[in-house]
Order: sequence, then C-alpha cells, then structure tokens
Amino acid sequence: MTSPRQDRIYAHVQPAQDFVFDDKVADVFTDMINRSVPGYATIISMIGTLADRYCTPGSRIYDLGCSLGGASFAMAHHVSHKDYTIVAVDNSPAMISRLDAALANHGDRERIQSVCADIGDVDIHDASVVVLNFTLQFIPVARRSALLQRIHDGMRPGGILILSEKIRFPDTALNELLIEMYHQFKQVQGYSQLEISQKRSALENVLIPESIAEHKARLQGAGFSSCDTWFQCFNFTSMIAFRGAGS
Repeated sequence: MTSPRQDRIYAHVQPAQDFVFDDKVADVFTDMINRSVPGYATIISMIGTLADRYCTPGSRIYDLGCSLGGASFAMAHHVSHKDYTIVAVDNSPAMISRLDAALANHGDRERIQSVCADIGDVDIHDASVVVLNFTLQFIPVARRSALLQRIHDGMRPGGILILSEKIRFPDTALNELLIEMYHQFKQVQGYSQLEISQKRSALENVLIPESIAEHKARLQGAGFSSCDTWFQCFNFTSMIAFRGAGS
C-alpha cells in the first residue's frame, strides 16, 4: 500500500494550475523535496555544520522560507553553544502548523521560534547566519535585490548567508542537458513522466531560476564581501556569502 505521505500529487491528470504550498503539499513535502532536489540531505546537513562554525553567541539565525523546518532543526542540532535563537519564517500556514507540531514533539520550542509571515516583512537584525534554502527562486525577481540588501544590513560582521537555488545556465545546450539529466534523476526516484511534466508546468510561472553569475552579482551589489558555490548537482546549487568585518 502506498504511504499516505508519499508524493503522488501529480500522479494523475489534473487541471493546469500554479504550484502552491498548501496542505496537500505540506503533507508530502519531506518526500517531495528529497526526491526532487538532488543532494538535498547533504545540503541540510552541511547547513547545520556551517551554522555551528559561524553562529556567534547572543546572535540570531534566520531560516527564511523554512517550510517544515529541515534546516532549522539541522542547525539546532549542530550548533554547539546554546546562546542563540533561530527564527524560522514561512508564509504558508500549512507549513508553519506542521512545524509547530514538530517543535512541540521534539522539544525545540525554546531554540526555534516559528513565524508565519512574508519574509519581506520580517525584521532581520543581529544575525550571524541567514538561510535561504530554495526560497529566493519563489520571490519575484524585482524584489530579490531589496531582500538581499535587508539581509546583509541585518547581519553581524563576519556572518554568512547560505543561498540554495535551482539555477539556469546561459549556454542553451548545457542548460537543456542538465535539465534532461535532472529529469532522469527524478525518474530514478520513482516519478513518472506525467508527474514530471505536470509539476514542471505548475512551477513554470512560480519558480523563476537565474544563473550563478546573476546571483553573485546581486549578492555583491548588496554588499557581501565574497560569495561562491560550495555545492552543485545538475541545475541545483548552494552558495555561501560573507558579510565582511568592515562592511
């Protein structure tokens, strides 16, 4: 019998509509994200490791677009000292309600504060670590620079931003090759051609990928002193950006 938490949302033909983070998605999100993003478990684990290195005493960690809190839990479990607070923000009530239930069950309520809000409305201050884990791609392109500027300005000198994104490549042939390889990856994970096609259509107007060069230019424009890729598989990447000591 198929597990009720397995992602079968697009297994049957359905009317075309944009992807939304509703109850239906929240119920299967853990399965969906792990079968849809190559290397996701590695990214989550290393976010915890990076947070342990850069989280300074008395500071805040922000997990912006936290979904079910995977990155928040990883950081809470990895940071060795206890003098910090994680602010986990998502605008999906379905995600936040499930995160709250998980916090109650795992006893992390004192360490992690959940907030149901648009990340553009959240005051960021005294941050040593900020995480945008496959979140910026869902923000309208015209709003991305302002968000990164607010993040930079709300960080402590020496702090880091971890930015994970689906990306596109300027070279058309390379871009098509890596998309094809990614779709093959999804087939290996058990998704059918119908599921792959329907989800791609649902995300087309919602998830807008950019190139690594565009991300770097925006990060540098916001004032980050340096940035580069630390993980990449097919058309998925995770970058790290530093707020310099004097910036």
